[in-house]
Amino acid sequence: MLEAEDAIGFHSSGRSATMLHFALGDALVRALTLAGRDFFEAPPDGFSDVPLARRMPMLVHARADEMAALEELRQEILPFATPEKLDASGVAALCPLLRTGAGGAVAGIVDRDGLRLDPHGLLQGFAGQLRKRRGTIVTGARVATIERGSGGWEVETERSERFSAPVLVNAAGSWADTVAGLAGVAPLGLTPLKRTIITFDPPPGTDLGGWPFAKTVGDELYFAPEGGRLFASPMDEGPSDPCDAQADEYEVALAAHRVEERLAMKVERVVHRWAGLRTFAPDRRPVAGFAEDTDGFFWLAGQGGFGLQTAPMMARVAESLIAGTPWPIAEVAPAELGPGRFGQAAEIDPAVAD
Repeated sequence: MLEAEDAIGFHSSGRSATMLHFALGDALVRALTLAGRDFFEAPPDGFSDVPLARRMPMLVHARADEMAALEELRQEILPFATPEKLDASGVAALCPLLRTGAGGAVAGIVDRDGLRLDPHGLLQGFAGQLRKRRGTIVTGARVATIERGSGGWEVETERSERFSAPVLVNAAGSWADTVAGLAGVAPLGLTPLKRTIITFDPPPGTDLGGWPFAKTVGDELYFAPEGGRLFASPMDEGPSDPCDAQADEYEVALAAHRVEERLAMKVERVVHRWAGLRTFAPDRRPVAGFAEDTDGFFWLAGQGGFGLQTAPMMARVAESLIAGTPWPIAEVAPAELGPGRFGQAAEIDPAVAD
């Protein structure tokens, strides 16, 4: 495994809000999430020395003009979880600082079986499993050239290291289309979108015990407790080139403003701020499958904001397609994940391909 940075999880995986819930994505994403959920609560023996998840309620709250959207979301979640309806008093009991009543939340739905995930434990667990199987992780190995030869793929890094394999798995996140271009493979039109998160102190004396991960029914705001503080995101999706994303002042201010709109508190000081890139395929579904325009090039990309919660099942999907093991999820067909669903709409930039 070639990692461009000096450590795994440097970009999106290490900056995720790390919540498993069903208010994200569509039915396919929810099916992948549900099928892999048990992995987090009961990982294989020896996978991790620390728990990978802990229970945290997932609350979606709505103002009066958002009630139709809330019920639509509840119906979409029902095949995968059992969201409980809440009135304004139920919302306030679960999240006391949330504004309720006129101009505030009048209802909500809560999945009390939501899971807060440990991204570090998950990353280290997968890395440990790879090493136990005689795999090697090479960090600081940014790819310079990729060539297809008679024996398979030849990859050279910027440090002039050379590697070869019959199958090349493109799991480069925001850089996946760039890697495809280096290999002479048609890009998929993946779009990196930047998301911002801030942390701040709650009002003095606030007890955050039992608070949920909470989000608006629309993509406006989410927030949750973390280490005695709160973190929040304005759920921004600013298009970006692949990069080490940094938080912009506007999105930081927007996050604080939306917190103050939805919660009865002031954000006196932003303690920390960061940003990450969530990379989406054109239909906002993950991509797993062999490219149709060359042999041995496997796409594993477009995990958007649901990469961690779908990781166990996407790993099994990739194993099935590459190694020929049984297909792991009856609710999803391979073609629904395959790159062939996009055709060849994107053209290769000859300058990149060369």
